[in-house]
Amino acid sequence: MKMQTSKFVLPEKWFRTFSLALAAACLGFSDSPAEISKFTPDGFAIPQPGRHFIFPRDYGSHPEFAIEWWYITGHLIAADQSQFGFQATFFRRALVPPGATNDSSSVFGNDQIYLAHMALVNKITGKFIFQERLNRDGWDADASTNTLDVRNGNWLLRLAAPKIGVPEVLELQASVGADVAFALNLIPKKPLVIFGTNGVSRKAADPSASSHYLTFSRLSATGALAFGETNLTVTGEAWMDHEFSSSQLGAGQVGWDWLSLQLFDGCELMAYRMRRSNGATDPFSTVAWIDPAGQVRQIGPDKFRWTVLKHWYSRKTGANYPAQVRLDAVNPATGRTESFIVQPFVVDQELVGKIGGVGYWEGACRVLDENKKEIGRAYMELTGYGESMNGKF
Repeated sequence: MKMQTSKFVLPEKWFRTFSLALAAACLGFSDSPAEISKFTPDGFAIPQPGRHFIFPRDYGSHPEFAIEWWYITGHLIAADQSQFGFQATFFRRALVPPGATNDSSSVFGNDQIYLAHMALVNKITGKFIFQERLNRDGWDADASTNTLDVRNGNWLLRLAAPKIGVPEVLELQASVGADVAFALNLIPKKPLVIFGTNGVSRKAADPSASSHYLTFSRLSATGALAFGETNLTVTGEAWMDHEFSSSQLGAGQVGWDWLSLQLFDGCELMAYRMRRSNGATDPFSTVAWIDPAGQVRQIGPDKFRWTVLKHWYSRKTGANYPAQVRLDAVNPATGRTESFIVQPFVVDQELVGKIGGVGYWEGACRVLDENKKEIGRAYMELTGYGESMNGKF
């Protein structure tokens, strides 16, 4: 079937910026399409350089790939000055490759399973809560292949119907436990960014360990947050990642350290440090700088340094996580090294995955400069500290 391009498009200036960003995104290595297999041995798609993305279709699900997630983190403030961080992640995992079916007589779908995590932290009181869900296709979860429309129970993330003169609006509805719920409208303040080289974000020497990595690095957030009988109007900013792949880790890798920094000067940074079993930084690690206009430039591990300043030991899982880190990275626009200290608002923001079997640390942080001045907000994700993530992603 021929794919039809949607009439719903981003503003023209955003496409110009997007084109510059895609052309500038380079990690210092190159692969021609002939060097990369199109499918894994079990039949799942491998990200290919030069993919032509079509929106809103590519906001949606890609079942030909084994793994996919839609991930939103953000910082909110209420009129009473209470402050919160939130995480909303929708995962899709294919159990069988396209064209195959599970050997089951169940009337419900067995080809896809959907895991979702919701978390909220009160930056003032220090209370952190989270919830996870696991549902299978056809039971109580779904993801559209035509647009952004992902659901797990009553949790949902979708692209609102377009209106003339109104920019894109993403709608997020979620809850954490029985007493906390939030509904947010998220509007991109910058154009979409595609990380990597020629549309592919490599994670390891094995070309199959890669993803298509799409990001809105700064969204305005408005909406409501309810605690039992208390209803708050909140505003803030958020970050959204959408990745689809069939493998995220290569041989010798155990996990990753990931950062999204939103600086007060209008710039953002994304860092992922692929971590090897001996603790070393894998060569396929990167830091991406996004300037106020939305142009992205990426640097490799020879131009940034990740230093752990403090640790936090989890009594729940026995994992010893970095609790405060320093990122020193060369700004490709100036050639100068800049330093960022990332400090969690609350040290215990660990998500213990009892259903999905994946435990990790995911938390709201402040960003400080060398003089300890606060210069931004961040979210940090730390995986593979309790057990290796290899084989899970």
